Amino acid sequence: MKILTTLSRLCAILAGMLLTGITLMTCYSLIGRNTTGVTISGDFELTGVATGAAIALFMPLCQLKRGNIIVDFFTAKVSDRTNAQLDRFGALMLSTTFALLSWRTSLGGLSAYETQSGTMMLGFPEWIVYVAMVPPFILTAVIALAQAIRSETDAQGASA
Repeated sequence: MKILTTLSRLCAILAGMLLTGITLMTCYSLIGRNTTGVTISGDFELTGVATGAAIALFMPLCQLKRGNIIVDFFTAKVSDRTNAQLDRFGALMLSTTFALLSWRTSLGGLSAYETQSGTMMLGFPEWIVYVAMVPPFILTAVIALAQAIRSETDAQGASA
């Protein structure tokens, strides 16, 4: 899990740097627009592109910290063992979901590359965003799978 922790933290740092850059660009564009009339054309497009990539880059750390929303209304009165089994099942399902997302995002990126699709104003290549999203999706899937497997071995060791 140590390498997964390091990789997930690296992804989060990259996401933070990306969002910081977009925030600075937006501030520059807004201040320029309201004071000197100078603005960055396509700032809205760049914000959308960077935000999509940043969200994907934050997902591995979110899963590592088990920061996803858990609704325990129906499981509040069940045993700890049952909750642990449900958590493992949830991690397995999340791993499957992110594996599928990785696959479909890869295909979407290939399609965007082949068609040379880009954003409307700037023509920023959309495939770059897909490329930025696939590795963190794969990492999230691996982390969730490791949590499902590790939790199971932890639970077996505790019951033995």
